Amino acid sequence: MLKQIQGSKAVAEAVGACRPEVISAYPISPQTHIVEALSAMVKAGQIDNCEYVNVESEFSAMSACIGASAAGARTYTATASQGLLFMVEAVYNASGLGLPIVMTVANRAIGSPINIWNDHTDSMSQRDSGWLQLYAIDNQEAVDLHIQAFKIAEELSLPVMVCMDGFILTHAVEQIDIPERELVDKFLPEFEPRQVLDPENPISIGAMVGPEAFTEVRYLAHKKQLDALEIIPRVQKEFQEVFGRESGGLLHEYRTEDSETIIVCLGSVTGTLRDVVDERRENGEKIGVLSLVSFRPFPTEAVRQALENCERFVVLEKAFSVGIGGIVSSHCRAALRGTSFKCHELIAGLGGRDITKNSLHAYLDKAVKDDVEDTTFLDLDYELVDNQLAREAAERRSGSAPENMMREAATRSRKKDN
Repeated sequence: MLKQIQGSKAVAEAVGACRPEVISAYPISPQTHIVEALSAMVKAGQIDNCEYVNVESEFSAMSACIGASAAGARTYTATASQGLLFMVEAVYNASGLGLPIVMTVANRAIGSPINIWNDHTDSMSQRDSGWLQLYAIDNQEAVDLHIQAFKIAEELSLPVMVCMDGFILTHAVEQIDIPERELVDKFLPEFEPRQVLDPENPISIGAMVGPEAFTEVRYLAHKKQLDALEIIPRVQKEFQEVFGRESGGLLHEYRTEDSETIIVCLGSVTGTLRDVVDERRENGEKIGVLSLVSFRPFPTEAVRQALENCERFVVLEKAFSVGIGGIVSSHCRAALRGTSFKCHELIAGLGGRDITKNSLHAYLDKAVKDDVEDTTFLDLDYELVDNQLAREAAERRSGSAPENMMREAATRSRKKDN
């Protein structure tokens, strides 16, 4: 059913159509509209046999999900940014216990300094937590990925994060095809858990595992992630057969077949990059976009095949590892180990900074000639950084760097406006 609807509310309707039995909720922007909409749906009786649990923190939200899933309930929650960090201990427990929880991460920057806008720092910080991570390029795919996520999670008995860009997607209003519940029921079978806490058949879940078996337990988690590389594309095909559209999978290729330069990315920036590629193609440039949907597991072989015929690739990253650089680019390099490809890292969009077509064109004008640094921060204001370093060199009590730089940036902006 086509609806003009906000991304968050569309996701809520998709989750509701999956008939979760427990929803554990704690609000934090920009995911709050998802759990608010689900609350209203449960109250109105639009989701059968569902318990909506209001909790006092994000840690409690994931803890409640762990208990519900261990008791055999289809379970869902949502979070973002510091909320994800607050629940980290429980996040690791959920994957370690092999519980098929589905969680929306409405991607948002992590402080300090506090920032409520979008980048991928939050979910990237949990890339080794044992959760699958799927990134939506638009709101239609965000809706579709949630439906697929329940099936993937429950088949593997592993938790899945569906990552959608905060505000850019969560708060955007557009036309979205909301799947009918009858079709969702056809696609998504009833939940049959692999492990259940049942008083009639007592077992232990979460018992201590010593050195004699811990490596094997961790290896099993690794193997299940690798198994997901086959399950994710299969579920994508099953989804297409039922709903009539291609969505999800491991990755999306756009005009890559003859590309000399390929831009690798995750999430909603895909749309801007496709526009840039179209414009550069009009000038005869052989360039394309590779959008990763699955970051965990990382589709090493699929990435290698997608990039094997280009001369260079640029990885646009909305997060990075302080002190070393790009995160996704290191994975791409590993996928192409033993080859002579040129790889350039472009750090962009941190803290919600606009990624404009003009800035991308200016960067690519040089990148296609390999005339860029290995790591570039798009639109970085070096003067702002240099001035702060000068303050620190001039006096010991130079003050808070974020506050100093924000004041200077604001002063410049006022002067420019005047």
